[in-house]
Amino acid sequence: MKLYYAPNTCSLSPHIVLRELDLPFELIKVNNTTKQTADGRDFLTINPKGYVAALELDDGEILTEGPVIVQYLADMKPESGLTPANGSRARVRLQEWLNFITSEIHAGSAPLFNAALPEDARQIIHEKLFRRFAYLETSLSTTDYLTGRAFSVADAYLFTVLGWCALFSIDLHRWPALAAFMVRIERRPSVQAALRAEAAQ
Repeated sequence: MKLYYAPNTCSLSPHIVLRELDLPFELIKVNNTTKQTADGRDFLTINPKGYVAALELDDGEILTEGPVIVQYLADMKPESGLTPANGSRARVRLQEWLNFITSEIHAGSAPLFNAALPEDARQIIHEKLFRRFAYLETSLSTTDYLTGRAFSVADAYLFTVLGWCALFSIDLHRWPALAAFMVRIERRPSVQAALRAEAAQ
């Protein structure tokens, strides 16, 4: 498999999951400005949507959308426990978290990458985002992980998008459970390996 990624993007989430599962894969960097891959291809021919993550399977088929990719990967090794079994109530709850993260945290914070965003618009985005952080704070104040006592693909995704807060000068220590969550996830060997690999390319 090949994972197409760009630094400081949501592609870190499937990258972490690949390493958590110890699956063989090739990591290919994408220039988000030129849409060229590190091996000289036009990324738009791989994913016409134009953004990472994209996972190229061994048969050449391309999967996109991070929440889909991480579930697909975890289902390759169900014994890992990174995602509950398809059809179970627990799987629906995991998908509930993935959808919340993608729509409310990921999409909710993405406009902050725009340096030209007016300050009043930035303030409105902060207010909504911080309400979502308060919800996460409550959820994580009684458990180490989103779905309970075990690390899941949802935790990899939340860690990834909350990691952008440093780029936006948002101090997560305002939400102690969130700050503790970030430290806890960052200590995982899979996370450390993914961060090192991306920094080295």
